[in-house]
Amino acid sequence: MQTMAAVQKERSIGSIQFLPVNLFAAVMGISGLSLAWRQASKLFGVPTIIADISGMVAVLLFIVLGIGYMTKWILYPQKVKAEFMHPVFGNFFGTIPIAILLLSSVLGSYSQQLGQVIWIIGTVLALAACFVFVSRLLNGNLEPVNKVPASLIPVVGTLDIPVAGGTIPFPWAHEINLLSLAIGGVIALVFFTLIISRLIHHAPMATGLTPSMIIMIAPFEVGFLGYTNFVHGIDAFAGMLFYFGLFLFLVLFFKVFKKSIPFGASWWGVSFPIAALSNAAIKYAMHVDSWLLIVISAIILALLSLVIIVLFIRTLKLLFNGSLLHG
Repeated sequence: MQTMAAVQKERSIGSIQFLPVNLFAAVMGISGLSLAWRQASKLFGVPTIIADISGMVAVLLFIVLGIGYMTKWILYPQKVKAEFMHPVFGNFFGTIPIAILLLSSVLGSYSQQLGQVIWIIGTVLALAACFVFVSRLLNGNLEPVNKVPASLIPVVGTLDIPVAGGTIPFPWAHEINLLSLAIGGVIALVFFTLIISRLIHHAPMATGLTPSMIIMIAPFEVGFLGYTNFVHGIDAFAGMLFYFGLFLFLVLFFKVFKKSIPFGASWWGVSFPIAALSNAAIKYAMHVDSWLLIVISAIILALLSLVIIVLFIRTLKLLFNGSLLHG
């Protein structure tokens, strides 16, 4: 009877073999939400309760997804290999080290030592992921249509290293942060150019990939956060990064947020770029001390919070109606 019940449950919810790696983007988005609300407590004087709750949710979600994907790897290694080798969806493996890096900042608010250990793990994985995916690009024979915004994810991972580790006290951390900025900054520009060319000169992307267009703002907003953390200040170059990312977000917003685009796990791809924009807007508003920028940062934070709530609820609905974990 227990076996029959287990089989029936799997049929109703789905199978672990169909757990998509891009769900780790949810950890990134919710971690970014936590960090944004913690920043907001400094700018607006709001309590840190939202930051604490969303941070705990991000940690728990990472643990659940981590166990789930490890189980998938053990039971269905060919499924994981096929996903990793896919020219488009393979890029979402870069969400794992980025999630770890962001969680190091979330947990670092409570324990510096724990945050530093997690940052080291995330740094190693992010640099390794960037190396693998850049090497894959240089193998040649890459179809231009496969150079989509998600290709930026493994690259953005290196930019997140100084975002999470800008205040790491290790004597060697300075050079690691500089190395990461150099790699991420240059390669992001190369990838961004390839993606823009693909979007201009080739057929539109599949509808399911449309939400991922928002990822195109990530190199600029994450670059802003990483650069300002590294130099411990905000200059004109940082301001240019922030403003271009904001402009690009406004352009892409009306192309992505349409009722005609069906909901799926890929929609989580909008969460972490908006989270990066929110954190950058709050940080820049505190530096400039302009009422207009403070209002803009509040609007973006509210939008981020609404997006995360809607994505979370709709993902749970997909899970329990059996759509999320079905091939």
